[in-house]
Amino acid sequence: MAAPVMDTCHVFCCANRAPNVVSWGRGGLIAFGTCNSVALYNPQEIRIVEVLNKHTGRVNAVQWVHKQDCSPETQLVSGGSDNNVIVWEKQDGKFTACAVCSGHSGPVCAVDAMSLSSSQLLVASASSDSTVKLWTCSSDTAACLQTISFGSGFMMDVSLALLPGSRVPVLACGGDESRVHLYVQLSGQFQRLLSLTGHEDWVRCVEWATKDGELWLASCSQDCLIRVWRLFAKTVTEADQQTDAVLKMKEDVFQVSGDEFAVTLETVLAGHENWVYGVHWQPPCVKGDLVEQPLKLLSASMDKTMILWGPEEDSGVWVELVRVGEVGGNTLGFYGCQMSPDGFMILAHAFHGALHLWHCDSNQGEWRPSVVISGHFGAVQDLSWDPEGEFIITVGSDQTTRLFTPWTRKGCSEITWHEISRPQIHGYDMQCLTMIGRFQFVSGADEKVLRVFKAPRNFVENFANISHTSLEKLLGCNEIADLPEGASTPALGLSNKAVFQGDIASKSPQQDSEDFNSLSDQYKESYFQPLKLTEPPKEDDLLQNTLWPEVQKLYGHGFEMFCLASDSARTVVASACKASKPEHAGILLWSTTSWKQLQSLPCHSLTVTQMAFSPNGHLLLAVSRDRTWSLWRRGNPDSDTEASFSLYANTSKDTAVHTRIIWSCDWSSDSKYFVTSSRDKKVIIWGHHVSGVSVGECEGESVTPSSSVLDVGDSATAVSICPYLCSDQSFLLAVGLENGKIVLYKWRPLEDLSSGSDWSKCGETDARQSHTLTVKRLRWRPRPGRAGHGGDEERAWVQLASAGADHVVKIFNIKISAL
Repeated sequence: MAAPVMDTCHVFCCANRAPNVVSWGRGGLIAFGTCNSVALYNPQEIRIVEVLNKHTGRVNAVQWVHKQDCSPETQLVSGGSDNNVIVWEKQDGKFTACAVCSGHSGPVCAVDAMSLSSSQLLVASASSDSTVKLWTCSSDTAACLQTISFGSGFMMDVSLALLPGSRVPVLACGGDESRVHLYVQLSGQFQRLLSLTGHEDWVRCVEWATKDGELWLASCSQDCLIRVWRLFAKTVTEADQQTDAVLKMKEDVFQVSGDEFAVTLETVLAGHENWVYGVHWQPPCVKGDLVEQPLKLLSASMDKTMILWGPEEDSGVWVELVRVGEVGGNTLGFYGCQMSPDGFMILAHAFHGALHLWHCDSNQGEWRPSVVISGHFGAVQDLSWDPEGEFIITVGSDQTTRLFTPWTRKGCSEITWHEISRPQIHGYDMQCLTMIGRFQFVSGADEKVLRVFKAPRNFVENFANISHTSLEKLLGCNEIADLPEGASTPALGLSNKAVFQGDIASKSPQQDSEDFNSLSDQYKESYFQPLKLTEPPKEDDLLQNTLWPEVQKLYGHGFEMFCLASDSARTVVASACKASKPEHAGILLWSTTSWKQLQSLPCHSLTVTQMAFSPNGHLLLAVSRDRTWSLWRRGNPDSDTEASFSLYANTSKDTAVHTRIIWSCDWSSDSKYFVTSSRDKKVIIWGHHVSGVSVGECEGESVTPSSSVLDVGDSATAVSICPYLCSDQSFLLAVGLENGKIVLYKWRPLEDLSSGSDWSKCGETDARQSHTLTVKRLRWRPRPGRAGHGGDEERAWVQLASAGADHVVKIFNIKISAL
């Protein structure tokens, strides 16, 4: 098989907002659901190694199929809002979907599976259709064995195990009836034998563990308590000894094919102050020839803490061994927890999808937070490279702006990308952004205001540390003095306020401990604390200490912001908002020095969907929902007055080639051509086809299609032209489609357009690399090479960043010399 043209360099994503969505396997990989995909994450390499795409709805539950002998798993089960359960199997080093269990009439919220034989799996799935279904799956078929209905109630979690000393499966279900139901398979069908009572609110999670021929069951609930139950086989001698007056726990007894079993409550663990969402036993380990199950239980709660519990050696009383968690920040708590196979790392995933990982320092025995990947938990709407191509900034519907950069770890040749700042955490869904200079950007959200942000000194220092660049080179000595240290958000506001050196010193912690002496003390700001980073920050630092101060608000639009662009000289910013009438569809131009509105450009009748300035700065291109594009030419740029733009060329309803909304546009690096892509599946390149000079420099010659019409087979929602030519002097274009695919085309100008031979397809993302939903934005790195890498051979590479509605940002490496 030939090497793919596009190599996935990095994937940014986070876990879905569901309790059962993360599972840690013995092979060292953490599987988690992210939007409609299952991501396989390697915590040692700190990167996503594989993305599994087949679900058509949100993935809500993921579970590795653990093996009896503790060898690495080769199977994985996932359940989603598409009502399906998918079994994934490892084949030739990659996971493929081998069986799909479809039959639920509502979203699947929990799954578990166990091997019945070498070729057969027993899978249990709980759904919001008030049923639990049991399936038998072999390599390519799935059959529903049984459906257990719960009437109007529904189950939150299921867990499978084998009864002690037998091959009889036992199923535990916990749900909104505050009970744990136990089902045992008798003559092929699962029958309810017991309901364990004690919890006083919804049971959120149940999990079995096998130790010394006994089963231990942990259950946790919204009553803030964890209950640990023990299931064991009763022997005859125990029955004879009943005469002694011994204080015993109440036993629930049941019989299975002649054998008698009992369940007792072992302990109740109280330590959390809010709903307990997840419990997880430390995985069994192999010692010699025996598999040993440590009696350690991890729990995660909405109180933002995880606790590791275990019995004391002497008394056997269960106590809290370790407690870790987050302090501050405006987040809700943890949704679930997992433990690494060796027991030295613990992981929680939070309400906003962030992963929180702690590792145990084997020398001191202390638990410390570790670096993990992160990403948006809503659709990513826009992204931009900084002018030097050293980091990317993204905005999303999760109301955040995030900044990612490559990081070289000490003693590690691999470069990984990480979020090192979250400049804006907002109250509105973010829509667009544009960079103006290296450390300044303008962003627009579902509000009528544009906001301008400038990097604080603390960020620039940390960026220099992490990216190994010199601070002086980054700042230039004149700017460094007046930069604020950081930013903080007022308790009841949306604007990030600058925090200067003097402000940090004056707010000492001693003042905090005094009593409230005024109303303002009750609504304290989230104080900024400067960080000195040599590695990417953790989630709670990203939330509190990496904001950028807002330096300006721009008022002028009547509706929610939709798109932004800035020219190559970073002197003008163009903005447009949602519009259903011509009077609202005007483009506003702003000066980046005075932040005054320069002019309004009326032309379109509906929303302007994207804009782009030509690389030479002379023209502004806008494409619109009204199926037309417009070109605006700058007046004399050498005059002292702010240069004014006038309409140079446009298509009308009669002359438009596109028959549906034009989604995206971009310029070639020589300013001779621009490209438009539309919902009508067409991609067209425009220019002065006859003379071939830069657009706008040929008086009297109209702008016409310079290419044949390219049909890409699906709505073309994003397009971008690589700033570097291929070896055969053709242009390289990336086209993003509504179905999530990204396709690479080469285009070369030809005299005769009728043949269509000016286009050639040279690569596309495969099913594993593609987004699962619409590609929202594509951007080529503004300089050749791969960010973070040095060396002469780097000129052979280009990088492409893509943002998708599936919450994911991807960076691809493409060897342009090989195309």
